[in-house]
Amino acid sequence: MEVISYTDLAAHERVEARKPERSNFYYSFSFLPREERNAINSIHAFCSYIDDIVDLDANPEDKHKQIKLDRLSWWEREIDKIYSDNVSGPLITPLVAVIKRFGIPKQYFLTLINGCRRDLIQFRYSTFEELKEYCYSVASIVGLISIEIFGYKYEETKNYATYLGYALQLTNILRDIKFDKDRGYIYLPKEDMDKFGYSEEDVIGEVYDERFVELMRFEVNRVREFYHKARTYLHPDERVTVFAAEIMDAIYYRLLEKIELEDFNVYKEKIRVANSHKFLIAIKHWLSIRMFVKRIKVRNE
Repeated sequence: MEVISYTDLAAHERVEARKPERSNFYYSFSFLPREERNAINSIHAFCSYIDDIVDLDANPEDKHKQIKLDRLSWWEREIDKIYSDNVSGPLITPLVAVIKRFGIPKQYFLTLINGCRRDLIQFRYSTFEELKEYCYSVASIVGLISIEIFGYKYEETKNYATYLGYALQLTNILRDIKFDKDRGYIYLPKEDMDKFGYSEEDVIGEVYDERFVELMRFEVNRVREFYHKARTYLHPDERVTVFAAEIMDAIYYRLLEKIELEDFNVYKEKIRVANSHKFLIAIKHWLSIRMFVKRIKVRNE
């Protein structure tokens, strides 16, 4: 495959449908029907690509920042072209096909791109509300795109996707505190750190003490509330169409539990859910949905 340099900008950028690595996405989407699975893979490829533009060599002194901003702006123009039936070339055909097949709103993609752009210009967050806005742009939006592909009957399902997006992204943020600070990012809101007397210098120095434990306990409890709130918006009969999101919910909720079981020491090593456990979670939810569908059929016969 041709290697594209920074100076090429986005002129030859390619987004193809591809299978996600054996990540949380892989275990969540493997049981989808083929059309939906291929569509989700295309969306995942696009989201990963936009994320990679920002994350490559990311740091506050990023010498390629302007080039990255230019690439994101190029993609915004490409999205505009897709929705005006003026696609510039065949390289993003899989994405175009998904957008047209499932009627995904243009603003979702523009919000996602703008959320990723934020990572090029903002490295600290003063308040939780500010962080929540960021989580909406880079995670809740992906959930809203996904349910357009899954299909849904109730408007409340949009709230489910939104709150689950908050929960998943916040779980990632807590797990990746060490990784992010090594790249120059501190996503923990300053107002929260101040509440427990924990400073930016403490994060950089990886100070693990009672202040940090209490701060993390506070953050984990808040994230748990987002999981619970998301679930209140999901109608029981909607579970058939959004079961992949429920698998994602269960895997990330287990990750949140593991952070707690490790006494919140995310500095020690990256906390993970074993692939075998992810597989069992996915199988459990898939079988649960199959049994649910069978019960519905029997009831209607």
